[in-house]
Amino acid sequence: MAINKKTSSNAILSLPVATAITAMAFIAPATAQEDDDLAKQLANPISSLISVPIQGNYDTNIGPGETGDRLLFNVQPVVPISISDDWNMISRTILPIVYQDEIFLGAGDQFGLGDTVQSLFFSPKEVGPSGIIWGVGPVFLAPSGTDPLLSAGKWGAGPTGVVLKQTGPLTVGALANHIWSFAGSDRTQEISTTYMQPFVAYTQMGWTFSLNAETSYNWTTDEWTVPVNAVVSKLSSIGNQPVQYQMGGRYWAVSPDAGAHDFGIRFGVTFLFPAGGGQ
Repeated sequence: MAINKKTSSNAILSLPVATAITAMAFIAPATAQEDDDLAKQLANPISSLISVPIQGNYDTNIGPGETGDRLLFNVQPVVPISISDDWNMISRTILPIVYQDEIFLGAGDQFGLGDTVQSLFFSPKEVGPSGIIWGVGPVFLAPSGTDPLLSAGKWGAGPTGVVLKQTGPLTVGALANHIWSFAGSDRTQEISTTYMQPFVAYTQMGWTFSLNAETSYNWTTDEWTVPVNAVVSKLSSIGNQPVQYQMGGRYWAVSPDAGAHDFGIRFGVTFLFPAGGGQ
């Protein structure tokens, strides 16, 4: 019996979306002030807060013929480490788990791990009179992909940095990095990619409304990729475990022929482990 591709894609998407909506509706609330404090820390990518976000993205119309779809889960643990009385080192890891189908005609489907991105930010513990929070350090790319179509096949490294300011319920900032490849398979393309993510978030009563653009420029192929994400998040708890749930949409404002097109969905959950000290 033939399987309708659109029906199959909708079935894949329906379970995580329904789960996230149900969780946001029935989770037990914490106090409003606790929610706001933790939600504002989550809006700061280099806060002194151990967290494990699991971010889901569902995109369609992928590839030159717009025949593909992709379900991507990014497991993104964030761990701040005190390295002196004045400085923290914040480890941010992105490990992708991917299912994709027909990203180009005849590609079939793939499931497995993508390439890992590891960032280390060195950030002052105390915020100066300007109120500006910042961190800089190295970023590394490891070819951990389990399939040739899920991996760039290269080792890479470069600089990364983040700067932001939090005023009342508002957080405004930007994160950026650049990765050059320095080793790996001779059969894959060299990497020279700049990534920029301006972001703004508004937090009130444990709810956070955020907007960002995950802009990247591939210097090797001279191509831009610009998905714009609008997400609503709710801070709550399961028993004594603080969690944040997310649901939103994304629009591919600019995309290369091999990329995704039109609209997608973003959803996720973040487990929080508050740590003392720091920002």
